[in-house]
Amino acid sequence: MGVTDPAGPVMDRDEVDRALARLGAEHEAIETSLLALQDHAGRRLLEGAALTGVTQERWAAADASITLLWSCFDAYAAALRSAREIRSRRRWSSRDDLVELTGLLRGETVAVPGAGRLSESYSLTGLVDRMNELYATSLDLVVAADAVWSALPARIDLLAAELQRTRRLAHSVGVRPGEHPAGDDLERITRTLTALREDVVSDPLAFWVPAEGSSAPGGGRPDTTVYDREARALEDVRREIEAVLTVRQDAEARLIRLRDVLSRADRTLAEARTARGEVLAKIAATEVPVVSGPPTVLQERLAAAAEYRRKAQWHRLSPLLEALEQQAEDELLRARESLTAVTAPLAVRAELRGRLDAYKAKVARLGYAEDPLLVERYDTARRMLWSAPCDLRVAGQAVLRYQRAAQELLGTPRVPEDDRGERS
Repeated sequence: MGVTDPAGPVMDRDEVDRALARLGAEHEAIETSLLALQDHAGRRLLEGAALTGVTQERWAAADASITLLWSCFDAYAAALRSAREIRSRRRWSSRDDLVELTGLLRGETVAVPGAGRLSESYSLTGLVDRMNELYATSLDLVVAADAVWSALPARIDLLAAELQRTRRLAHSVGVRPGEHPAGDDLERITRTLTALREDVVSDPLAFWVPAEGSSAPGGGRPDTTVYDREARALEDVRREIEAVLTVRQDAEARLIRLRDVLSRADRTLAEARTARGEVLAKIAATEVPVVSGPPTVLQERLAAAAEYRRKAQWHRLSPLLEALEQQAEDELLRARESLTAVTAPLAVRAELRGRLDAYKAKVARLGYAEDPLLVERYDTARRMLWSAPCDLRVAGQAVLRYQRAAQELLGTPRVPEDDRGERS
């Protein structure tokens, strides 16, 4: 069993040399990392920025950690320098030198001032672990802040430039705050981006999302939630402004089409009113729906649209034209439905006339045109269908009787009775 001291077995010369070589390599690596941290752009920005919020709080702690880190490094370098001096006293270290080196290299003999208490003592290996811990936490904060500053302000500035272009375009078509929702949206986006940039610059760590399970310094990503939301909102406004620009380009053609659709609807309603009078005169015992006149409100709104175009109020014209186009199509459809409903009895009479003549032609081809019963029933049905007013129910029964007589004569199956036929 070898000679021992409180630090454990006394190291031999080879162990001492290997330990000094390892600790020297650690010293160089730590010094390189500390100098890189000292020169890191993120650290310099943190030192010079007017910080607020969580960044101010965390940077104060990190700055103290970096100061402590340098104190640890200075103490480490001094201890390593002392160990090298002892080893360099003689080529073959004496037992007393080896005992002293063992205590210095393995014992907790390195005092670091200002580490929360007056001082703390570490072994050189323990001090390396402590410095690595301080370095990792400090670098993580510096890298995170630098990542946010590198990503978000530039993107916000680009979006703000696009916002200004959109504002100028909006102003050119009359889209202004208080007069159009898109103008209000642009004002809100402007305020939000201004506040966002100020917050990002003063409190970058508030916009940092750490990566789950990652221990690497700076593991995470900038939080772009607010930026992305405003970018989408600006894109929506830009599309709306483009729609207003499109209105400016084709407003006259759209107004002409609107006038044409409303004119067709008016003509269709006029035709329906005329047809209603004809039906009332020619068809007996029939309820004919009343045909309303053209809505004056559409003409008034069309006149307002023309006035907006004349005054270049494109932001007002755009939604009005869209609403009018749909309403005009609805009005034309309503007019056509009115015409169809009014002329339905005439269509029924025309169908009965056609059926009667079709059967007459059929029996004539087969040589039964002069059959007395057929002639009598045909004349009866025709007189009813061509008289005014025409009772469709009675006329339908007469046509059905003619059909049955023809079918019996020709030996074909009888037609089924319907609600216009007679029950016998």
